[in-house]
Amino acid sequence: MTASRTPVTGMLLMVVFCITAPLLDASSKLATAAIPVGQIVTARFVVQGLCMLPVLIAMNLSWAAHRRDLALLLFRALCLIASTYCFVASVKVMPIANAIAIVFVMPFILMFLGKYIFGNPVGPRRIAASVVGFIGALFIIQPSLASYGLVALFPLGCALAFSFYEIATQAMSNRVHPVTMQLHTSIAGAAICLPLLWAFDGSGIAELDPVHPDALNLLWLFGVGFWAAVSHLSMTVAMKYAPAATLAPLHYLELPMAVLLGYLIFGDFPNALTWVGISIIVGSGLYIIHRERVTQSQVPAALPTDI
Repeated sequence: MTASRTPVTGMLLMVVFCITAPLLDASSKLATAAIPVGQIVTARFVVQGLCMLPVLIAMNLSWAAHRRDLALLLFRALCLIASTYCFVASVKVMPIANAIAIVFVMPFILMFLGKYIFGNPVGPRRIAASVVGFIGALFIIQPSLASYGLVALFPLGCALAFSFYEIATQAMSNRVHPVTMQLHTSIAGAAICLPLLWAFDGSGIAELDPVHPDALNLLWLFGVGFWAAVSHLSMTVAMKYAPAATLAPLHYLELPMAVLLGYLIFGDFPNALTWVGISIIVGSGLYIIHRERVTQSQVPAALPTDI
């Protein structure tokens, strides 16, 4: 593969992520009709690990991870557990597209994390775009709060946890093979979730007390783990081939796929207010990505005065 084709490969893989990630979300929503959220989260890691294991063996990859990455791998798994739980709990009652649209405040969160954790320069233009983006999210959250209660805030928790997940992924992307990374994350996630699920067995807590799924719900649970394996492996590999600034705009392709699946499977279609919020969030996010590219292009010469 030539160097010139490398970013194209990364972009194609990100498109695969945007197509398959909503299939994970749809499987999760279908499962929530009969399966507790905690059990769906656990199934995700168990099935994802079972999917990744033969891939690792077939590719003859090493199981080993550098000692310095073990803490990051555990942190990545914890972030994914929190992100998955928040999102599954939200789509149990909310349309998938609404939840994903709120999650797309993630670029704003990543920007502020970069500023206050890593000391990245962030100027007034991007701060203003973030404020506008959060206002867009309120167009979706406010009526959702009235309809669904505090669960409408869960996508914000998902966005925060997934932001840290992406930071951990990017930090290891040049040292740990994507398949190894996904397998280790799956093992760590299952190792954390399975004992918790056992502990809550018979507790009567609706979101955590496991049940015996029938054949159809087993299919949905398998779909959660399978599409998680496909989508997140695609995203992780994409980060090896193309920079984040190139891939970030493609994330928004996930929204039309989510709208389509939500309409075809559940009969959900965003109302006018939700479309306004989606438009504001996407526009603000794309502007921040644009300013990030401008900033990076100017770094060798001089730091910009307004970024």
